[in-house]
Amino acid sequence: MDGTPGTPLRVGLFGYGLAGSVFHAPLVAATDGLVLDTVVTGDPERQKHVRAAYPDATTVATADDLLARAGRLDLAVVASPNRTHVPLATAALEAGLPVVVDKPLAATAAEADELATLADARGLLLSAFHNRRWDNDFRTLAALLADGSLGDVHRFESRFERWRPALRGGWRDSADPADAGGLLYDLGSHLVDQALTLFGPVTSVYAESDARRDGSVVDDDDFVALVHAGGVRTHLWMTAMAPQLGPRFRVLGSRAGYVKYGLDPQEAALRDGRRPGAGDGTWGAEPESAWGRLGAGESPLTGGGEPVPTLPGAYPAYYAGIVEALRTGTLPPVTAAEAAATLRVLEAARRSAAEGRVVRLPEGA
Repeated sequence: MDGTPGTPLRVGLFGYGLAGSVFHAPLVAATDGLVLDTVVTGDPERQKHVRAAYPDATTVATADDLLARAGRLDLAVVASPNRTHVPLATAALEAGLPVVVDKPLAATAAEADELATLADARGLLLSAFHNRRWDNDFRTLAALLADGSLGDVHRFESRFERWRPALRGGWRDSADPADAGGLLYDLGSHLVDQALTLFGPVTSVYAESDARRDGSVVDDDDFVALVHAGGVRTHLWMTAMAPQLGPRFRVLGSRAGYVKYGLDPQEAALRDGRRPGAGDGTWGAEPESAWGRLGAGESPLTGGGEPVPTLPGAYPAYYAGIVEALRTGTLPPVTAAEAAATLRVLEAARRSAAEGRVVRLPEGA
């Protein structure tokens, strides 16, 4: 890695589908201290898009082509389909590159642990891109927890609900275990990571999973209940079959509750081609009409509680943290151990749903 102060770290990106083109490439390009150097995509149209959006970047057709350039790179980002996460991350680590992997880090916790062991042995950074820790609502809730506004929290409810009754195909709808398809591993990765980040390890997991869309062979409607070692009970919903959407967060404490509707605006902005760092101070911000409410004794939908200004979403902070970790040797913003803990909970949830029972994690996860 080039440790020269002020010299940007050069990034190689595996994959330029949704994750690569909408999230990783724009955020890398917007981060001080990083430069997008090489992008792997064999699709001619995607290669054109790379050249238009990032004219200083080189496109290559295969992963091997990128690995052949490892000597000029300082970081590899794996943003390809789930089944490629472990082999590409392994190859990049063996080539001497620190690695960021889009979530989930692996298809199993055991594979995630093996990757972490390899990274530790090589003295290299390994991080999972759990960007939803920098959603505006999550940042706001974390601040409310930190300042004691809620009192002692006893229940945390969190939802990612969508209305997508038609299948889209692709690896996300694949039943092959190597693809880690289905909503539990897709949206559930975010929800479980957020719950663990806020409330710590869990001791038991109960889950329900269904395939409700016509032709679906993987879960598209899931519920997960967690009991945290600290006593908080977490209820998580993820579905593609919600014609009416529930609150994104409903958090109940001994002093007050917090209810928030709507999704963080950053993904929609990135999909629309907006980029962070424009300097107008609006990135990740939402209108007052979308703010959550804090209070007790009445529904927020009938005016109960007080509006809480939503902190701006901050996806760029993830890669800023990666730069800091690479420059200083500190921990990355999401560690491989944290990503593996999320996978252990997801595995327990899948087992619970299949066996119709509560799965206990004696040491927590």
